[in-house]
Amino acid sequence: MTPRQRHIETLTFASPDKVPFQPGGPRESTLRAWHAQGLPRDVNWFDCLAETLGIERPRTSNHVPLGADFRMIPQFEEKVLAHRDGHYVVQDWKGNVCEISDQFDVTYLRIAKDFVTRRWLRCPVETRDDWEQMKLRYDIDAPGRWPEDFDSRCRAAAERDWVLGVSFSGPFWQMREWCGFEGLCLMMIDQPDLVADMAAFWADFVEAMLRRICDRVVPDCAHISEDMAYKQKAMISPEMTRRFCQPSWIRWSRLLAEAGCPLIDMDSDGFVGELIPIWIESGINVCDPIEVAAGNDIVAFRRRHGRDMAMRQGVDKRAMAKGGRTIRDELKRIEPVLADGGFIPGCDHGVPPDVSWPAFVDYAGLLARMTGWL
Repeated sequence: MTPRQRHIETLTFASPDKVPFQPGGPRESTLRAWHAQGLPRDVNWFDCLAETLGIERPRTSNHVPLGADFRMIPQFEEKVLAHRDGHYVVQDWKGNVCEISDQFDVTYLRIAKDFVTRRWLRCPVETRDDWEQMKLRYDIDAPGRWPEDFDSRCRAAAERDWVLGVSFSGPFWQMREWCGFEGLCLMMIDQPDLVADMAAFWADFVEAMLRRICDRVVPDCAHISEDMAYKQKAMISPEMTRRFCQPSWIRWSRLLAEAGCPLIDMDSDGFVGELIPIWIESGINVCDPIEVAAGNDIVAFRRRHGRDMAMRQGVDKRAMAKGGRTIRDELKRIEPVLADGGFIPGCDHGVPPDVSWPAFVDYAGLLARMTGWL
């Protein structure tokens, strides 16, 4: 099977030749630790892992990214506003002003290349006037929104043997980036009409983007970023979730399903037990990363929801760090879900630096045997 076929067959509860090998990947600080623990500096970590384990890494034809940009255009200027007491006060590309340790710089807020704690000071949308200005940054035909060779990229992707994904923010994630978490939650109570306007605008924008993509090539997977849960509870009530978020999810899922996209994958950290039923109602059929430390029980979820929800990741990173009997027991725990199908196991978030390179190799070898690669 090609990697594309294997991925789709697995997550649609069909009959893959083996389950995709996706153990999880390191952040920047993890790679630094691994290089000190035996990972050569001049090789790709996954290539080294595959060679160490004796796994033939699946090869695909040339990967062609579509290049459609769902982000704001133009972006805000990234800049340092102050430097004091071991911290920077910075403005990021989204217009947020926040404080971070000066061991990092503003580029760490551009992409999640490491685990960075920040303190939010100001967000770009605090009033309706701010919102009216923010909307101007989401012109679907803005220069840079689509690459000049977009049509040719789509034609090339139509003949793919790799998984074509399209990723974008869900309504909660996106509104939180505009308003900040506390600001958004207060708006949901004090200014619900404004929140409804923002959610509807985002639903329209993403739908228009997806239509233009699907008119040219149908993706295999749509990945929605929607972090909206704490360690034990969702960040907003089920009622608020259905009011402010579900209409977008339903519209996008329906459009994608009608176009022929088989996988609609929801990403949320935290405890998602309250959210999965709403996602299923909304047409979502895959979720990740199923963080164990947040109280998620992938085995219980499968008993409760059956094959209505496929899952990815779900291996406790804390067990990976401990290794030995602990990681073996952890992988034994998830075996029933793997046997039932609809599951690609891997680390339940980015691999942290307390997972040593030898421990990661050991865990990956066990995972490779479970998924049919060894």
